[in-house]
Amino acid sequence: MTYHPKSDFLTVMMERGFLADCTDYQALDDAALKGGLTGYIGFDATARSLHVGSLIQIMMLRWLQKTGGRPITLMGGGTTKVGDPSFRADERPLLTPEMIDQNIAGIKRVFSAYIDYDAGALMINNAEWLDDLNYLDFLRDIGRHFSVNRMLSFESVKSRLDREQSLSFLEFNYMILQAYDFLELNRRYGCLLQMGGSDQWGNIVNGIDLTRRVLDAEIYGLTSPLLTTSDGKKMGKSQSGAVWLNADMLSPYEFWQFWRNTTDADVGRFLKLYTELPLDECDRLGALAGSEINEAKIVLANEVTTLLHGADAAKAAEATAREVFEKGGTGDDLPTLEVAAGDLPLSIVQAFVKSGLAGSGKEAKRLIAENGARIDDAPLTDAGLMLDAGALASPVKLSAGKKRHALVKLV
Repeated sequence: MTYHPKSDFLTVMMERGFLADCTDYQALDDAALKGGLTGYIGFDATARSLHVGSLIQIMMLRWLQKTGGRPITLMGGGTTKVGDPSFRADERPLLTPEMIDQNIAGIKRVFSAYIDYDAGALMINNAEWLDDLNYLDFLRDIGRHFSVNRMLSFESVKSRLDREQSLSFLEFNYMILQAYDFLELNRRYGCLLQMGGSDQWGNIVNGIDLTRRVLDAEIYGLTSPLLTTSDGKKMGKSQSGAVWLNADMLSPYEFWQFWRNTTDADVGRFLKLYTELPLDECDRLGALAGSEINEAKIVLANEVTTLLHGADAAKAAEATAREVFEKGGTGDDLPTLEVAAGDLPLSIVQAFVKSGLAGSGKEAKRLIAENGARIDDAPLTDAGLMLDAGALASPVKLSAGKKRHALVKLV
């Protein structure tokens, strides 16, 4: 459908490409126009950091606040104990409460770069209401509102069953718990909106239906498209693994480099989603061709890195990239593998693995065999090379292809 929004919030969601679907455009638009719209997105604590795949949701919460709303970041301290089965082929590994708490502590650090919690935004853990639920009371009060027939019809469940892959009763409960989250947030904080990726549509609709039945309240759902890059890859992955948002899991330089390596066709779209540059500037930069598009990619990398890690980190990353790529130097900000003297000699294969340039020894050997590896900018052909104290008298630069580099130095 073509809807012409009146509120700033829905206008931004539609114009910048955040919106895949909405349960009620008109009613949500009217609620946003009144000001102070409270909306949430849930984040399960399955790792110590979120990755780039979650950044579209974080930006949606940021824009909600910038357009006068109140964002809630809901930490899944309770739901992580179950695990979201949506579109997964198998059950998530169960984490201990201690592991979940550690993961939440790691995840929380990123949000303050995007959302101002001193200006009314909230961070809440759903363990507050899920941990102490009485099972029989919950079944009687909440479970009776759910039809198993309807739950089985949701695509996230249906696709799993169609492939004859096991879906445990534990996982089957996840959508009930997520629906209950929405009800509790509405009851406690007047939350009217749940946002999420389009794979969460079924879970969101369940929450809306439950809240209408139990509280007789009208609430809304809005989903973003599931992003893939123009070459079909899932957003959030790179050649060397997940693109983490926490600096201790992925350096600001590597984060910057991920965006600098964006394919030409994605530049305009990513500028709209992941930066706050005006739309006409995003269109102008995205339309550049030839070598000029590389400058647009640098703008993209700088803007996204500045939001997450700060302007100084973005400048340092750009300076290092120019030093490495344009002048053939080593740069000050390259990822660095520090090796103790007691760990020498170190095989070149292990150096590639430990520095993150290869995912495994097998991958490193293949990289060398296919002439994709370099040492100090010279072709590396010997997979049996050992780095000793003499070789590491000064830092050694390793390269995987033309765009990925790391230093190895003795400490």
